Amino acid sequence: MVEEGATLNQTTGATTIGEIVERDWQGLGRTDLSAPGYWRRAWGRFKRNRVALVALFITIAIIAFTLGAPLISKYVTGFNYSENHLAEKLAEPGTGNYILGADGNGRDVLTRLAYGGRVSLLVAGLAALSILVIGGTIGAVAGYFGGLLDTVLMRLADVLLSIPTLVLLILVSSFYQPSPPQLALLIAVVSWAGVSRLIRSEILTLKNRDYIDAARVSGASNFRIIWKHLFPNVVPLIVVWASLVVPTLILVEATLSYLGLGVRPPQPSWGNMLQDAKQFVRQAWTLVFIPGFMIYISVLCINLVGTGLRDALDPRLN
Repeated sequence: MVEEGATLNQTTGATTIGEIVERDWQGLGRTDLSAPGYWRRAWGRFKRNRVALVALFITIAIIAFTLGAPLISKYVTGFNYSENHLAEKLAEPGTGNYILGADGNGRDVLTRLAYGGRVSLLVAGLAALSILVIGGTIGAVAGYFGGLLDTVLMRLADVLLSIPTLVLLILVSSFYQPSPPQLALLIAVVSWAGVSRLIRSEILTLKNRDYIDAARVSGASNFRIIWKHLFPNVVPLIVVWASLVVPTLILVEATLSYLGLGVRPPQPSWGNMLQDAKQFVRQAWTLVFIPGFMIYISVLCINLVGTGLRDALDPRLN
């Protein structure tokens, strides 16, 4: 045995089998033997989807454009979103300092487009977050505890799902004038039922797993089990849901504002910009095209990103 060990040491320069394996892997240029994690594999699959990747870059550019509205107002156009110059109303794009023209009240379109996009995306983002908080909490509680509580909460969700959301929003918005945060909360209050059922179904499949039983036996509270053990496994589902529901919420906000029931002038949004421009469509078609195109390209790109995320996070590909 000693002679064999000595021979192994002399011929390979290694004293143990582990050192031999490590040296061979280094010779092949592989030093990290760990497998890529779930999110790294998902990002690798997402990058291979060129359409979704381009849509992600466009979405980031739109968000940066809206977040930079004060900078655009101060350093690019020199106008604020409510500043009127009636002598220059309906100015064509490229006229003077009006890069995208002026609307029927002589207000700079580019400035209002940036501020209007900030409002539209803010309402959609806050509404999605509020829907997730309300619906996610209700769905997780109903799915985890079950019984009578589950029955009552899900029947309430069924009632909301049976009522057309847009009609209910129009009815409620007609009674008072909501600010953007209030409008987002209003949308969330009438729209949480769908995600609650989605999360409930996922919790029902997870709560009987062995690691949940182990956490329960070790003395973990129900809150800790839901937050620390169940919620992280629902995150991929939530990411995909959010990326697919935000475009719908952008359209909902634009529809309400176009009908005069959402964000009201002089505060701009893409929806009320369309509403203001419809009477000038023959004299200045760009006033309708520009905010309409921004709604279209935003909804399209976020939808494409959501589709790419859905494919990348598909557990069947792991």
